[in-house]
Amino acid sequence: MKNILKKWNAISLVNRIIIGIIIGVIVALVFPKATWVPMLGTLFVSALKAVAPVLVLLLVMNAIAGHKSGQKTNMKTIVILYAVGTFLAGCVAVIATTIFPVQLTLKPSTGELKPPGSVGEVIQTLLQNVVANPVDALMNANYIGILAWAIVLGVALKHASDSTKGVLVNFSDAISKVVQWVINLAPIGIIGIVFDAIVTNGFSSLLEYGRLLIILVGCMLFIALVVNPLIVFVAARRNPYPLVFTALKESGITAFFTRSSAANIPVNIKLCEKLGLDKDTYAVSIPLGSTVNMAGAAVTISVLTLAAAQTLNIHVDIPTAIILMVVSAVSAAGASGVAGGSLLLIPLACSLFGIQNDVAMQVVAIGFIIGVIQDSCETALNSSSDVVFTAAAQYANERKNK
Repeated sequence: MKNILKKWNAISLVNRIIIGIIIGVIVALVFPKATWVPMLGTLFVSALKAVAPVLVLLLVMNAIAGHKSGQKTNMKTIVILYAVGTFLAGCVAVIATTIFPVQLTLKPSTGELKPPGSVGEVIQTLLQNVVANPVDALMNANYIGILAWAIVLGVALKHASDSTKGVLVNFSDAISKVVQWVINLAPIGIIGIVFDAIVTNGFSSLLEYGRLLIILVGCMLFIALVVNPLIVFVAARRNPYPLVFTALKESGITAFFTRSSAANIPVNIKLCEKLGLDKDTYAVSIPLGSTVNMAGAAVTISVLTLAAAQTLNIHVDIPTAIILMVVSAVSAAGASGVAGGSLLLIPLACSLFGIQNDVAMQVVAIGFIIGVIQDSCETALNSSSDVVFTAAAQYANERKNK
């Protein structure tokens, strides 16, 4: 048994995940009534979500407390790249949907959903998360609040004794080890996730919205393979594709199946470590990116909003389209602070065109129908971009210092 486990662990994680995907598909087709299989996916995602808040708190505290005066980080550049990437994603989505208009079959929405009423409300929610109770922030995976408290505590511990900082380092290393153990369970978890997706959702319900999905996925692929590499090249003046493909392969694949940027934080941190990036930087930039770097959300908001406008024969002029780009970018950055994520920000964007809330909520309902694909691609783009921009900022800094 030990030899089998040793040989299994010798296989790269990506290849093990691919094996898990294949097994999940086979089990779903052969044993569709094996109701215990989805539990594997539920346990894996729950384990990632459970360890991620503690990981972020300890890593950021350790990075800030151990930071030496005069030692530079790349956070300013990273935040700029996050903002530029999210805004350009909205631009791509608006242009693509204008060139390839989409007509929706609007249906009554279900459930009691409460979208935000304005961009100000989104920002207010974001600010309230900053000053949340630290215990509450950890329990509810409020990463803005966790980041805020980790930074404050880290600053407070900068002048602590070396023994105290040593304890912090040991705890940080220990939680990193736990993360490694959890990530090694990814192939087993993927089996349950793939099984549940095929048996529960299927793909028949997606056929009606095939054109909409093509636009959404096409925009996200264009951003991942063209826009992001262009941003990296401009910032770092080097071939961006080795970095982009590595991030998509080792971060994007797991994010696609877990459909959670928060759950993918441990995966991204391990990837940054593998790439040899500065720990003081990625310990902060990765959890921050999982909250505010939302190119995929900007695409979803823009495409579905314009699809609603086109269905209702509403003319969209250039100034309004530009405003939509800005609103979708700002709203996307606050998406994680709103219950329901990016889909519930669609009514806010629809209000720009005078679309009534009940109609906008029907568009949200369509978003939930195609969510099995849309949300997976959105999360894969969002999460892999965190690593891409973190690395790009460091490469740009290294180029300047040569």
